[in-house]
Amino acid sequence: MESVQAIKQRFEIIGNDPKLNRAVEKAIQVAPTDISVLVTGESGVGKESIPKIIHALSHRKHGKYIAVNCGAIPEGTIDSELFGHEKGSFTGASQTRNGYFEVADGGTIFLDEVGELPLTTQVRLLRVLENGEFIKVGSSKVQNTNVRIVAATNLNMFDAIKKEKFREDLYYRLSTIEINLPPLRERKDDMHLLFRKFAADFALKYKMPTIRLEEDAVELLQKYKWGGNIRQLRNIAEQISVLEQERNISGRILKTYLPDIGSNLPAVISEKKKQGDFSDEREILYKVLFDMKRDLNDLKKLTLELMESGNHQKVQEEHEDLIDKIYGDEEKDMDDIDEENREVLQISQNKSQDTEDKYYFAEEIEEEETLSLQSKELELIKKSLERHSGKRKSAADELGISERTLYRKIKQFDL
Repeated sequence: MESVQAIKQRFEIIGNDPKLNRAVEKAIQVAPTDISVLVTGESGVGKESIPKIIHALSHRKHGKYIAVNCGAIPEGTIDSELFGHEKGSFTGASQTRNGYFEVADGGTIFLDEVGELPLTTQVRLLRVLENGEFIKVGSSKVQNTNVRIVAATNLNMFDAIKKEKFREDLYYRLSTIEINLPPLRERKDDMHLLFRKFAADFALKYKMPTIRLEEDAVELLQKYKWGGNIRQLRNIAEQISVLEQERNISGRILKTYLPDIGSNLPAVISEKKKQGDFSDEREILYKVLFDMKRDLNDLKKLTLELMESGNHQKVQEEHEDLIDKIYGDEEKDMDDIDEENREVLQISQNKSQDTEDKYYFAEEIEEEETLSLQSKELELIKKSLERHSGKRKSAADELGISERTLYRKIKQFDL
């Protein structure tokens, strides 16, 4: 049996963390058997290495090894992909197709993101695990397969079971042996080793000198939380390798590539946001905008009704109540006030001189608070574009918006 260090070298696994070594050791021990294995860990920790080790060290090593990303296959076609289908079984099924379980007979199937499988597919998978039987879509003939199943997930499976998104009996079938890979933030001594490996790889790939971290940069590297784990570290190493002319990287330079280090964001943003997730702040902004839109629509409707009745004093009173509601407690963005709403406000202003000061006050707040929120939005977009070297798709993914929306914002802010 090969040693843990030999296997890590063979499969290019970098690091000496005890938890990582234990995971590799368990993979080596379980490989000669046909026991089902569930690999757990956060996204980006390198879970795909474990099934490769298991397959390579098993008696199935000469059979097929098929990796399937369950989360990337649409729900309507996942059964066909895994189990195959008969000709004419559904629209577009112009010929019979063999599924992965039939093709990989005698080998190993790696089901990545197995927690994303639909419940109906989970039932079919459970049958394969129990007795090796499956039925093609559109067929009534039972077929047999002899495959080793290794699955992986970044979900908390007990939460998924509790929410009835994953079958408990399937979980225990899959996790006869469970192998957990630690997140990068728990492998502080491995961070610099990994960075040096990536830096050397990219120097070779792009035919340029290797970047090296100075002492303060190594300290910063080890203090950072690495929400995206090894995948994020590799991405940062590639960015710096390509963009920086200076090959010795200081902490000051590295800091500019790490999301949200030292950013001045509102206190309402959660700790998760500080690790590079924009979703919390975005949800807050959207809620503010939608609430304002509803209030302004109410204001428009009320204004028209009261103007028709000729009760201008009532218009003023209701305007004061609604404007206090909109502006009384906190800063809110006014970007979504459309031209129609502005026209209604102007009409009401002409009808009742007593409300003129209130409208003027509203317009001043609108300009001030629009600039406040726009500046925050502009800051987020600039930082994201800088981190991703101007790659709009990557920046849009991080910001949680479509690439088209990001393009519109870039044009709007003249970036």
